[in-house]
Amino acid sequence: MAGHVYIGSFTSAGGRGLTTATVDPRTGALTALGATADVADPSFLTASPDGGTLYTVSETAPDGAAAAFSLADPAAPKLLGAPVRVHGGSPTHLAVHRGHLLTANYAAPGSVSVLRIRPDGSLGELRSLLEHEGEGPHAERQEAPHAHAVLTDPTGRWAVSVDLGTDSVRVCELDPGSGELEIERELGLRSGIGPRHLAFHPDGRHAYVMNELDSVVTVCAWDPERGSLRPLSETRVLPEGTEGENYPSEVVIAADGRFAWAANRGHNSIAVLAVHDGGERLELLDTVGCGGDWPRHLTLDPAGTRLYAANERSGDVTWFDVDPATGIPKQAGSLDVPAASCVLFV
Repeated sequence: MAGHVYIGSFTSAGGRGLTTATVDPRTGALTALGATADVADPSFLTASPDGGTLYTVSETAPDGAAAAFSLADPAAPKLLGAPVRVHGGSPTHLAVHRGHLLTANYAAPGSVSVLRIRPDGSLGELRSLLEHEGEGPHAERQEAPHAHAVLTDPTGRWAVSVDLGTDSVRVCELDPGSGELEIERELGLRSGIGPRHLAFHPDGRHAYVMNELDSVVTVCAWDPERGSLRPLSETRVLPEGTEGENYPSEVVIAADGRFAWAANRGHNSIAVLAVHDGGERLELLDTVGCGGDWPRHLTLDPAGTRLYAANERSGDVTWFDVDPATGIPKQAGSLDVPAASCVLFV
């Protein structure tokens, strides 16, 4: 039986908004059912824990927003009320955390917004706004904070925000009663590295930070009791001697923790990484073409056997069969999706 996949895109660049597709579980092939442009620039998506509601950012500036869609009919998402302002610009990422929706707002000053989620899954008012502080050495990209991702740690206790502008990762705790988000700890990474996204290892004890301004993944030890990160090592996601601009976008980890994959924008490749020493070290095994141009997002299917790349500039979602022994992806097909930015399995 075919499942459903949701694809975000940039309407400002010719995208159709939120595209709904079916996925063939035998082949991984996507078939588009339709699209809705009810929300402008729905560039990143997530879902409620029960899979009944889909949430999307509206990556607009200076005022960004977030929106909720009912998936009562998974083939036809229905907008639940008007998009809600997040009181920050260009929200790029979002997460459901302790009964609230959190958005990472990239436009300066970078911030994290906390929105109430109503019992029916729709979005309520802004409950708090946590503005980041600081800057980095890159004059054009780090003149101010630029929050680029926010996610929940595997225990569900901590909210982790990644800031490209300040070369740091903030670990926060949310008071579900008041909706206030407070910084508990802040990890400073190497100056000018430009952290963009983060993924946790399945063991719940390691985290991997994808850095946009220097093509490396930072491996960190994660202490879930204290909510603290400690850098352990860095691994380059490009072959030695590679020249030209490259801006990595995403890192994902296999469910069994043996491999990781990173998307390279510019090099237009997927880096294949082996995970060693119980999660403490990565090794670049190979890079394979992403099947298009500018892979903004990378995700695994629920079975963990296929990778999907949202290639923004070429306007497609390309899927790959992953060799379970080597971790090497092999291109298997693609679907035209103009200005594609995110792929979500629900």
